[in-house]
Amino acid sequence: MKHRIVVVGAGYAGAFAAGNLARRLSPADTEITVVNAEPDFVERMRLHQLAIGQDLAFRKLADVFAGTGVRLRLARVTGVDPERRTVAVTGPDGDVGDGELAYDTLLYALGSSVAHHDVPGVAEYAFDVTGRSSALRLRERLAGLGEGATVLVVGEGLTGIETATEFAESRPDLSVALAAHGELGAWLSPKARRHLRRAFDRLGITVHEHTRIEAVEPTRAIAADGTRIPAEVTVWAAGFAVHPIAAVSGLEVAETGQIVVDRTMRSVSHPDVYAAGDCAYAIGDNGRPLPMSCGSAGFTNMQATAAIIARLTGSEVPTSALKYYGNHISLGRRDAIFQMVDGDVRSKSWYLGGRTAARLKSGVLKGSGWSIVHPTFGMPKRKRRLATAPDRAGVRAAA
Repeated sequence: MKHRIVVVGAGYAGAFAAGNLARRLSPADTEITVVNAEPDFVERMRLHQLAIGQDLAFRKLADVFAGTGVRLRLARVTGVDPERRTVAVTGPDGDVGDGELAYDTLLYALGSSVAHHDVPGVAEYAFDVTGRSSALRLRERLAGLGEGATVLVVGEGLTGIETATEFAESRPDLSVALAAHGELGAWLSPKARRHLRRAFDRLGITVHEHTRIEAVEPTRAIAADGTRIPAEVTVWAAGFAVHPIAAVSGLEVAETGQIVVDRTMRSVSHPDVYAAGDCAYAIGDNGRPLPMSCGSAGFTNMQATAAIIARLTGSEVPTSALKYYGNHISLGRRDAIFQMVDGDVRSKSWYLGGRTAARLKSGVLKGSGWSIVHPTFGMPKRKRRLATAPDRAGVRAAA
């Protein structure tokens, strides 16, 4: 029987990995199934654009995987049983459907969602841009705001900065503010930091530095020092959290709930399971855990797929670099910052800014999206066969 590979999650990590596995492995030996709740490939890095009212085209996953041999299962993952090698699923509308899927190799790429940090009122009153449904909910709310309405973005990371600048550029009639726990752009080089501040000044964004939000109410946010910040809309961009499915499944996880993996993205507790993207607790080349980001999704999914292919085909497992070279931050559609970093992810003195950086960021986004929606590009003439006869016991031994 064929070796069953199940990929859960079809974001940047899962969708690319599934296409790469389909390109490289022979369908005579393997069966690849992708489980995803959304019918479309959603470019998460563009969701702040969707939220502010820009029209974005979403590609159907059924079209993405057409002709690849990949089976698409539209369902929500509700559990994983690594001892029985099964994934529990429900239909997108809550119906049970098939109930569970069996696997021989599992690639866990369910990504992350917004982290509330147990702050009162965030779940009830705040919005976020970590998923399409939440971005559309925010889009509807923003569309109903009149001139001078107040919008507060909480969080000075990449998501917070990109969201605040996109909103201020697209809707200059709004009063946009950002609450930063520390100093705005503190990790950037001095020149890049000045560029960032000039962009905020140009767009009229109010910055509340060294401000920790301790509660969110319908029309305001409350800081730790008691300051009340007006906010008809609060957008929470203060970090990401992974779903507890991995933790309750018995897989070894870190304090963050991420799956602890070795250098090849293989679970340290269950060798039939690999993880990629935000849900993987992977150590980078600098000895530190990789941050939850699109860049990490790229590094980890390439390493995971290379390891799966190598082990199934009896080849030496290669290792790909897990090293960041820079941060790319959009500041609206016509401005951006590209900050180079060293091996310890400390900003170098050189940076690129302005329209050139914006065009570079646009090219990166288009390239990432193109590579995922064209999974058959560069299809080898001969796909690799498994190292053993394609019965489950033999393939498991090879893995």
